[in-house]
Amino acid sequence: MAIFNRKKKQESGSEDQKSERKKEKGSWRRPANTAFKQQRLKAWQPILTPKTVLPTLFIIGIIFAPIGGLLVWGSSLVSEMTFDYTDCWNLTNSSSTDDLQWQNMTSYSYSLRSADSGATIPVPQYAYFFNDSASQDQKHSCFIKFNVVSDLDAPVFQYYKLTNFYQNNRRYVQSLDTAQLQGQYVDNSSISGSNCKPLAVTSDGKVIYPCGLIANSKFNDTILGLRPTSDLSGASDYNFTQSGIAWPGEAKKYSATSGYVGKFDEIVPPPNWALMYPNNYTDDNPPPNLQADEHFQNWMRTAGLPTFSKLYGRNDTTTLPAGQYQVQIFYNFPVQGYKGTKSLVISTVSWIGGKNPFLGWAYVAAAAVFVLLAVAGTIRHLVKPRRLGDMTLLSWNR
Repeated sequence: MAIFNRKKKQESGSEDQKSERKKEKGSWRRPANTAFKQQRLKAWQPILTPKTVLPTLFIIGIIFAPIGGLLVWGSSLVSEMTFDYTDCWNLTNSSSTDDLQWQNMTSYSYSLRSADSGATIPVPQYAYFFNDSASQDQKHSCFIKFNVVSDLDAPVFQYYKLTNFYQNNRRYVQSLDTAQLQGQYVDNSSISGSNCKPLAVTSDGKVIYPCGLIANSKFNDTILGLRPTSDLSGASDYNFTQSGIAWPGEAKKYSATSGYVGKFDEIVPPPNWALMYPNNYTDDNPPPNLQADEHFQNWMRTAGLPTFSKLYGRNDTTTLPAGQYQVQIFYNFPVQGYKGTKSLVISTVSWIGGKNPFLGWAYVAAAAVFVLLAVAGTIRHLVKPRRLGDMTLLSWNR
């Protein structure tokens, strides 16, 4: 019995020691007795009363309404024309550029400025022409014929618009090699394990330049200038420049020369660049100057939404006269495989920027809601006022 008693005493002693240790640990974890850690700081708790809430709602509504009106007015000064040429590939082939088989477009939109909103606009038309004798990237052409109802003051912008193209995919966004784009030499062993995978190295060990999914999927349709149908000789073309279409700081991300100068046998272009470089990189057809290629820079700046527009050209000096025009697009970029669409967009700008009436109407709607709430609250307060602190109207005190 003494043996068992000793064990009980030892167990009780060990339990006492454990409880003391727990108390000691608890005291260590106790926050310091300060106003900040004990949450005793002074705080301002405003009391919402009708005299403060109702004027605030009226003031916000009065401020938002003119802001929204200005934004809507600024957007109404912009003219924007969108022409979807996705299915141009499926049209009947024309015999020549002088005898195009025009067909009415099924998907287009004219969002004109308010001064031209009542104009009668003929249905745009498009035609397809296959030129077997042209270079690989110019065999397929889509011609679009449309009307400009009034003179468009410069600047005039030319965009391409894509839908259902998810540039915001995490793997897609990361699929590039910064060192390679900045002109550094990156061998196949280093780049094979980079974010460019699986478009980093070919099966025979050659480095893809520029590597990655973004560069490989670059938009490669070529959009020419606007040609008046009254003068198809080209003398009166309205041309766009490809300079100044990218953000000013984008060029700093790229190098004018690649890190593979004199080593073209070690690199190959991305698979989807085969039309531009059918014989890979050569001395006569070297890798592009990425620092000067603003189309490439715009494409590498990935979009956050699956429907986006990217600037392709601009004219900052010449007014676009009213009339009928046609534009030739070399059709190369595939979109039907992923159920997307591609469109040509011609647009002007105002002090607010491009065509975007949503922001203005959002301000107007918010102003209407605030004023409506203020009016309803005022009527309720005048008809059946309640003393401050009166709890008799609460459901649990009825």
